[in-house]
Amino acid sequence: MTADRDLFWKLVEPEHARARAYCRRLMQNREDGDDLYQDVLVTALTRFGDLREHGALRAWLYRIIVNSFKNRVRRPWWKRAVSLTDEIAAMMVSAGPESAHAARRLLTVAFQAVSPQEQALLTLFELEGWSVADLARLTGKKEGAVKVGLSRTRRKMRQAIVHHRTEAERRLRHTSAESEETVCVAPKPGLD
Repeated sequence: MTADRDLFWKLVEPEHARARAYCRRLMQNREDGDDLYQDVLVTALTRFGDLREHGALRAWLYRIIVNSFKNRVRRPWWKRAVSLTDEIAAMMVSAGPESAHAARRLLTVAFQAVSPQEQALLTLFELEGWSVADLARLTGKKEGAVKVGLSRTRRKMRQAIVHHRTEAERRLRHTSAESEETVCVAPKPGLD
C-alpha cells in the first residue's frame, strides 16, 4: 500500500498546481476550490488501484474532478456568484469598472444556459488550455463529438447573452415610455 501511495503522489505531483487551480476556477473561490481538490485527491488515492495505465493519470484525475464538481453542485450555477479569473479581472479593470461589472454579469448569464458538465469542459478548454484530444480522452468521446459539444455550449451561451441584452433593451424602452406618459404639464394659474 505504501508503494502505491508513493507512486500516486509521484504521478500527481506534475499536475498538482494546475488541477488545484482548475478546482478553484470551477468553484469560483479559493476555499471551496481547495475543498473540492482535497476531496478529489482522497477519491483518487482510494481508487488508484483501478487506474490501468499510469500514463492516463491526467485524464483520469480530471474525470474525478469533473464528476466531483457535478456532484457538489447542489443548486444551479446562476444562484452562486460567478467571478472572473484573476487574469481576466485584471484585464477588465484596465477598461474601467463598468466594463468589468458588465463582463461579470454577461458571464453569469452565459453560464446559466449550460450544464455543470458543459461548464467544466469549456473551462478546461478555454482557460486551462486543454486540447480537444485531451478532452476526448477525459470524456471517452471521439474528438469530433467533443468539438460539436464545445460549439453547442458556446452557441447556448451566446444565445443567452443575446436574449439577456434584448430583454434589457425592451425593459429600458418600456421604462422610458412609462416615464414619458407620467410627465404631465400643470396649467399655469390664471391662464384659462
